[in-house]
Amino acid sequence: MTPAQHTLGAIAERFGLELRGDPALRVDGVDTLANAGATRITFLANPRYRGQLAGVGAAAVVLRAADADACPRACLVASDPYVAFAKIAALFERAPAAQPGVHPSAIVAAGAQVAAGASVGPYCVIEDGAVVEDGAVLGPHCVVGRDCRVGAQSRLVARVTLVQDVRLGKRVLVHPGAVLGADGFGLAFERDHWIKVPQLGGVVVGDDCEIGANTTIDRGALGDTVLEDDVRLDNQIQIAHNVRIGAHSALAGCAAVAGSATIGRYCLVGGGAGILGHLTLADRVTVTAMSLVTHSIREPGEYSSGTPIQPNRQWRRNAARFKHLDEIARRVGAAPKEPES
Repeated sequence: MTPAQHTLGAIAERFGLELRGDPALRVDGVDTLANAGATRITFLANPRYRGQLAGVGAAAVVLRAADADACPRACLVASDPYVAFAKIAALFERAPAAQPGVHPSAIVAAGAQVAAGASVGPYCVIEDGAVVEDGAVLGPHCVVGRDCRVGAQSRLVARVTLVQDVRLGKRVLVHPGAVLGADGFGLAFERDHWIKVPQLGGVVVGDDCEIGANTTIDRGALGDTVLEDDVRLDNQIQIAHNVRIGAHSALAGCAAVAGSATIGRYCLVGGGAGILGHLTLADRVTVTAMSLVTHSIREPGEYSSGTPIQPNRQWRRNAARFKHLDEIARRVGAAPKEPES
């Protein structure tokens, strides 16, 4: 496939950027600041990489006005270089267009509805009561279970399973291996054994969401588990039953959210972080990587827990001393106070 080519002038005009350089210069892709060649566009957003600017080999660099004078190549000046670069990079995506229709190997129940403009790939299964709307794309081996809905222009890349009562909005992207609508972890203990609590709710995903590979979103126990519009989930995330995630929030890989927790709008949750059940995070809360949220957060801001990494011998000494922290605090609190001068 021949790479797409665009002139710097056309790119600057399309995305409202200031061009310092030859508008007729053609580019055919994007790359990193260190590796970009003479036909590629790169970007500088993090000041830590400014030292690489002098030796850059790219055709053009997307950067802030403050860095433009130090750039030996053409510049595309942006207030937010990373956002501008993301939009430019999309020009060079080469995903083949899906052809409407149902592959002969797919199994579609008589009670399912598949729009004429949808694309259903090899070995997909669409069960009774399911709806696949116009422009939706189901890659190979996807399962759309009973009473599920795949919204218009949504895409299930491959091996995605919508178990039951899952409703995807428009333009939702679900990566391979994700499972939505499986039972939540509902159990009651009676004397000497567990009793399963029926999971009777569903999953509702708003418009323009993205769900990463092998991520799981459990159906609600009674009501629904809800992702509002433009929520972004990385790979291998666990969202338990009846969680609600507000619009425009993003969770990084291996984060886990326990049942009935509520995450506000515009929140960021770092990789490997955990949020306990029935807690609430306010809008615009950032939880840093590997933190454990053990109580509700009512004010916006950045929150962390845990200890930074350190040499193992030092960590062992500190861990041993941590056991005596309460005792030390009590002794300090009981010590006689010196008279004020």
